[in-house]
Amino acid sequence: MNPNNVKIKVENLKKDFGRLNVLQGVSTEIYEGEVVVVIGPSGSGKSTFLRCLNRLEEVTEGRVIIDGQDITDPKTDINKLRERVGMVFQHFNLFNNMNVLRNLMLAPVDLKQCGKEEAKERALAMLERVGLQDKIKAFPHQLSGGQKQRVAIARSLCMKPDIMLFDEPTSALDPEMVGEVLDVMKELAREGMTMVVVTHEMGFAREVANRVMFIADGVILEEGTPEEVFDNPQNPRTRDFLNKVL
Repeated sequence: MNPNNVKIKVENLKKDFGRLNVLQGVSTEIYEGEVVVVIGPSGSGKSTFLRCLNRLEEVTEGRVIIDGQDITDPKTDINKLRERVGMVFQHFNLFNNMNVLRNLMLAPVDLKQCGKEEAKERALAMLERVGLQDKIKAFPHQLSGGQKQRVAIARSLCMKPDIMLFDEPTSALDPEMVGEVLDVMKELAREGMTMVVVTHEMGFAREVANRVMFIADGVILEEGTPEEVFDNPQNPRTRDFLNKVL
C-alpha cells in the first residue's frame, strides 16, 4: 500500500433516491494498493457508495475524485475514466449470447483500447489467471456460478484497470463456489491492486483487508484495521452487527 498516493478521495458524499437519504455525508480516502472491505447491514448504503465511485449512481451532493480527477464534474469523460475502474457485480452481468472469449474481448476492442489480436491475447492471459483457459468457447449458461464470476473478474481485468470495485461478488454463489472466487481476489490483492469490496465474507475481510469500513444508515460509523474492527469494535452498532454475523 502506498499512503502517499490517494487513488480515491470521497468528500461529503450524499445520495438521495427521492425522499430516501441513502448516503448522508461519507468522506474517506483510499490509497494506491489498499484493499478496503465495506461491511454493514442490508440497506445501509454499501452498494450505493460503491456505485457512486464510478458514477453508476449520480451523486446528489459531494465529490468523488479519482487520481486527482473529479468524476462528479459534468465535464469529466466518465466512460474514459471507467476504463481504469473495473467493476464486478453480484450477478455477473455476462452477455449470454456470447462465448467466454467474446465476452472478454468486447470492451477492449469496442473502446478501441487495442486491436482484436491483442484483445485475444489479453483474454487468454486473464482466463489463465483465473484458471478458466479451457472455457474460452463455453457460453455463460454452460458455466457454474463460480466460473461465471471468475469470467466476470477476468473480463474487468482485460481493460487493465488500476482500481477494482466488487459489489457482493460471492453473495449469489453456492457456498462451495465462494472459495474459488475469493482466491482470485486474494491473488489480485497480493499483486497490489487497489480494491474496494462490499461483502458479507468476514473471513476474507479479516485475511485480506488493509482497512474495514462499517457503514450503517448511510454513514461510516467505524473504520480501522481488521484487528481493530473485528476484535475491538468501538461503536455499539458495529458490535451488534458483528455479534450477529460472526
